Amino acid sequence: MTTYFPEVQKVQYEGPQSKNPLAFRYYNPTEVVEGRSMQDWLRFSVCYWHTFRCNGTDPFGAPTLTRPWDDGTDSVENALKRVDVAFEFMTKLGVPYYCFHDRDVAPEGKTLRESNANLDKIVAKLKEAQARTGIKLLWGTANLFSNPRFMHGAATSPNADVYAFAAAQVKKAMEVTMELGGENYVFWGGREGYMCSYNTDMKRELDHLARFMHMANDYAKQIGFKGQFLFEPKPKEPTKHQYDFDAAACLNFIRQFGLLDVVKLNIETNHATLAGHTMMHELEYASIQGVLGSIDANTGDLLLGWDTDQFPTDIYLTTQVMLVIMKQGGLAPGGTNFDAKVRRESIDPIDLFYAHIGGMDAFARGLKIAAAIRADNALSDFVKQRYSSFDSGVGRRIENGTTNFTELETYMLEKGDAAANISGRQEMLENLINRYI
Repeated sequence: MTTYFPEVQKVQYEGPQSKNPLAFRYYNPTEVVEGRSMQDWLRFSVCYWHTFRCNGTDPFGAPTLTRPWDDGTDSVENALKRVDVAFEFMTKLGVPYYCFHDRDVAPEGKTLRESNANLDKIVAKLKEAQARTGIKLLWGTANLFSNPRFMHGAATSPNADVYAFAAAQVKKAMEVTMELGGENYVFWGGREGYMCSYNTDMKRELDHLARFMHMANDYAKQIGFKGQFLFEPKPKEPTKHQYDFDAAACLNFIRQFGLLDVVKLNIETNHATLAGHTMMHELEYASIQGVLGSIDANTGDLLLGWDTDQFPTDIYLTTQVMLVIMKQGGLAPGGTNFDAKVRRESIDPIDLFYAHIGGMDAFARGLKIAAAIRADNALSDFVKQRYSSFDSGVGRRIENGTTNFTELETYMLEKGDAAANISGRQEMLENLINRYI
């Protein structure tokens, strides 16, 4: 069997003192943290699109990432070869999961029927590779944004035929996700939004999107698909006004259209940044609403205003992420998917290993640091004390709904003024986090 990464054996944990760039220094999959293995907490996944399909193209330049396994065609034969590449890479890296769009793994044909046939051929090989390696599918999804037919959107397109095509494509993508044992199914509204208010019926488009989701849920029940549905918020790019702007916008849509028991959120760092939020904010907001389902692990460049999809290496970021995830007890059946790509200047295949190893180590460090902070109650004790005025007296009556404006007015007229505020201690808490890191 052909080896596509001959210079790499199985990536092993060697500990913090290791200087081997092809070894983990912090990610030890069997190490137990708060009663659970690192592998179970982190549930790492490799994405098919950036890792095996990205060629380094940008708006100003041609491809730079010429892969030795890629013959330059989008043929079924090349797609079959790519399965071998992907599973060799993932096996040597030691990740338990992968993710894909339908058009990542199989070429689009001239007709929907041909596209489906192409996908079936690749899915058969993916299924065999999963059985051989034990690697599982975290989630599948449909690419409803690349083909020119989706220029006005898919489930929000003003063209009913495009809407119908998108429905047929998602139907097939759900079927193959189920066939491969996928634990989730993601809806990413790549072009579900609009560019110009003058030509847009926003209400009608949102109604159509909701109808699309309900039909997807109905079909999932029909075929017995038990996986979790996930929405992925994104504020802009490629469209100017995305309907899935951030976690709050997605949650509003989910609640308004009766999908709260159907859909959770897949939160991405780079998208949170583009929405003007931090990743911790988006995760916390989704988590307290009970809809944090999975994450895309990447980061953006704060000097650039677009979706750069870089690998996460910031320990502050991964610590903040893991503080939220650990507080809610984990992500399963979701996971930590590296929706990230090497830079177009990182042209060697081995750079894919360096990138993923760095990201996995960064999250392992974040996990252990978050666990240490939690063990000492370093943040929770302060937060509890800060809100202690709501634990008794008038504060307790406010929280349990046994008071009203009239009673609160009487209380303050008798007291005269509010009690003095206490310091938020932001700088002290930031120093505290530095101490753990």
